[in-house]
Amino acid sequence: MAKGEGGEQSSNASLLSKLSTDGIKIARRHENRNRLSICNKISYAIGGIPYQMTGCALGFFLQLYLLDVAQLDPFYASIILFVGRIWDAITDPTVGFLVSRSPWTRFGRMLPWILLSTPLAVLSYFLIWYVPPFEDGKVIWYLFFYCIFQTLQTCFHVPYSALTMFISSEQKERDSATAYRMTMEVLGSVLGTAIQGQIVGTANAPCLPGPGDILADLSNSSQSFTLNDSKSVISPENTRTAYMIASGVISLIYVLCAAVLFIGVHEKKECYRPRLEPMGFFQGIKLVMGFGPYAKLVSVFLFTSLAFMLLEGNFALFCCYTLGFRSNFHNILLVIMVSATLTIPVWQWFLTRFGKKTAVYVGTLSVVPFLILVVCMESSLIISYIVSIAAGAGVATAFLLPWSMLPDVVDDFQVQNPNSTGHEALFYSFYVFFTKFASGVSLGISTLSLDFAGYISRGCFQPKEVNLTLKLLVSAAPIVLIFVGLVILHFYPIDEERRQGNRKLLQEQRDNEADSETDSTELGNTV
Repeated sequence: MAKGEGGEQSSNASLLSKLSTDGIKIARRHENRNRLSICNKISYAIGGIPYQMTGCALGFFLQLYLLDVAQLDPFYASIILFVGRIWDAITDPTVGFLVSRSPWTRFGRMLPWILLSTPLAVLSYFLIWYVPPFEDGKVIWYLFFYCIFQTLQTCFHVPYSALTMFISSEQKERDSATAYRMTMEVLGSVLGTAIQGQIVGTANAPCLPGPGDILADLSNSSQSFTLNDSKSVISPENTRTAYMIASGVISLIYVLCAAVLFIGVHEKKECYRPRLEPMGFFQGIKLVMGFGPYAKLVSVFLFTSLAFMLLEGNFALFCCYTLGFRSNFHNILLVIMVSATLTIPVWQWFLTRFGKKTAVYVGTLSVVPFLILVVCMESSLIISYIVSIAAGAGVATAFLLPWSMLPDVVDDFQVQNPNSTGHEALFYSFYVFFTKFASGVSLGISTLSLDFAGYISRGCFQPKEVNLTLKLLVSAAPIVLIFVGLVILHFYPIDEERRQGNRKLLQEQRDNEADSETDSTELGNTV
């Protein structure tokens, strides 16, 4: 009898040892399955280039293009920019809602959106930079293709942003992929600025002297161009061709990046946690905006992003007319984006060392003294380049920190609402909605302000009222908006301690789920 009991105990110990070994193997297989290779991370990161590349090209050059190349009245240009941005903002939550309800396919749920939207997106982008051979329908032409492109770009970017949560269930792997993505997105901004700026900058549209420009030329010796520039051999047709070549190059890069993303990234079906019941559109709005930390974070970056968008949208005009650097403005814009690229690693180190809230304070405030300097001191190309370097450091924080802090809010929501899942696309899309809505309002107001100030399309010089308006749009208004955003940031509740606590709680939830899966597998093997 004792011998039988001993044999049974030995058998049980052997069984437990085998189950334990099997459990370890299963856990290791689970971890390896969710580990991303360098190739996967780079492929994922390259997918962020199209949005930033086209966004920078449009942000820096579209207003200048509509006024000086397409030669639209400033009022109609403001209508195009305002309506296009507002339409773009409206499509974000709509697409986010549709993406969240998309069925699973053999390619995943996010990637089909990216694949199908790309061909039409590049076609509409190209046609934005084409001057149609008629005058009466120009406004409708640009408004239509601008809105179509923004819609198709949203169909690319909202699924791409939400894809972060579904390439791996391991937080460490997602964070690493996000770091790769931020680097590539800033590179995309540099590409957009460099390609558009360098190609277009070599074919500047000649200015058109007005009746009083001879006197203005004599009295504005600080300007770096004279009326002789209007006799340039470069014709308006050359300038239009340059814009089309630039848009063609950017469109080609857009397609290549989308192809790399689709081929090199695979969605993990096990990362999805489907909702128990469908959620309506307005119910989704109430859900995300009713979450306090999210509402505060959106408000912070609503104002700070608006400040940088005002600077971005008007800086080319400011360089051309107020500073007088008509032949150098594209190089100044390129310096801004190169500076942003080089300072991204610095801010990444800073936020890990001192926390994300501190990084927002320091990063956005660092640009304020230079915005004051550029409008208060006499026009100087050297000072303009120095200001551009400082502005680039601030732009880097605008790139990095919103997308770095948004996952913290999603994690906080999941900790506080463990039974409410599958809302990642809504959080990302509504964040983009509010920033784009604000940028649409800002661009519309700024272009209207130039119209009221008496802006002259392709004029060699602008009235004093226009120069004053441009100074307000690139200095005073952004500074005020920055301070408003930082005041709201003071009340943002997710500090480093809370963020780390949320990470631990979520990791425990994932470990418990993994243990449950392992137990179920072991039980099945035993049976």
